[in-house]
Amino acid sequence: MSKKKIVLTAMISILCGSMLTVLAAGVFLRSMGIYGDDVIRLFGVMKFIQSRYVDAPDTSTLVDGAIDGMVASLGDPHSVYMPPEMFRTLRQQTEGSFGGIGVTMGFKDGTVKIISVLDGTPGEAAGLRAGDEILAVDGVPTSELPSEEVALRIRGEVGTQVTLRILHDGAEQDVTITRDVIQVHSVRGVMLDGTTIGYIRIASFAEHTGDEFAAEMARLGEAGMTSLIIDLRENPGGLITSCVAVAEQIVPAGPIVSVINRDGDTEVYRSHLEARKYPIVVLIDENSASASEILAGALQDTGAATIIGTTSYGKGSVQAVMPLFHDDGLKLTIAKYITPNGRSIDGTGITPDIVVERSPQDTTDVQFEAAKKYLEERSEEHTSELQSPLI
Repeated sequence: MSKKKIVLTAMISILCGSMLTVLAAGVFLRSMGIYGDDVIRLFGVMKFIQSRYVDAPDTSTLVDGAIDGMVASLGDPHSVYMPPEMFRTLRQQTEGSFGGIGVTMGFKDGTVKIISVLDGTPGEAAGLRAGDEILAVDGVPTSELPSEEVALRIRGEVGTQVTLRILHDGAEQDVTITRDVIQVHSVRGVMLDGTTIGYIRIASFAEHTGDEFAAEMARLGEAGMTSLIIDLRENPGGLITSCVAVAEQIVPAGPIVSVINRDGDTEVYRSHLEARKYPIVVLIDENSASASEILAGALQDTGAATIIGTTSYGKGSVQAVMPLFHDDGLKLTIAKYITPNGRSIDGTGITPDIVVERSPQDTTDVQFEAAKKYLEERSEEHTSELQSPLI
């Protein structure tokens, strides 16, 4: 074979290989619902920016912006692209410790409100209270920031300061707070004085919440607990696996929650508990969200607890967190969930069995007192039944 034919054959082989590669890429992109004109638009704009923008841009920054824009276009407040620092903050929060001020925030209707303040934290020392609205962080209005960035700006290196503009009881004030290490113990329990009623507060569903709850249940049981108040007020949710770990200890055998993806595939989390051990009252409010609503909904639907308080937040979706390649991450809504009775509470929330409203004029925790009274009355009825003579 002549040299010319060898070269020609090689060129044809390369050309055919390139065409096959392009065709394969086209088939792959079409399988994802991406077509040629979309690819040309995306990479065309990127190339134009790279070649003509007045300052040479960083390619990774352009890609970050493209990902951020894709997620933002979904219009879902619970789906977000997280740059490295934001992603690291999220991981620290679920793992149990971080540098911050010790408050949990809720994001609704364009506002940022404090929904809980951890005991013994800089936030508590500064006088922050549940219900306070955060208007600005270090002079930047929260209305101009994505929700995850608000949290990111408030957290930071231990020993540094952050200034919050707070709206409290109709008055604005600037509060400067020094950040500290925040150790998140998501569960704490006590025996109520002079009673056999146990009280367990679950602040969030973090990595070790299930184990912490089991330890508190055992400790209170040894102390003589005969009934239980579970306080889920101002609980923003957290890990569904931790919520299920708690539910397995108090929800009777059967479904806890069903998670349904967009194809209709359903994953059912179940309890295998033979029977509940104690009468239970659960406290919820408008800031009880996500995993806390899953637990309250399961207890309500199975009749394992009486729910007292006000209607919960109404977040009936499930997010998956996916690490990316540059220490960044993506939090994406991948499914919705329904309670054991088939209720979707997204946008509506859990309605309590007994509605007890709170007001700024209250001198006591009226919801807590209602829960305590409810269990005391049931205990008295049970004792009366045991002491009644047979006739």
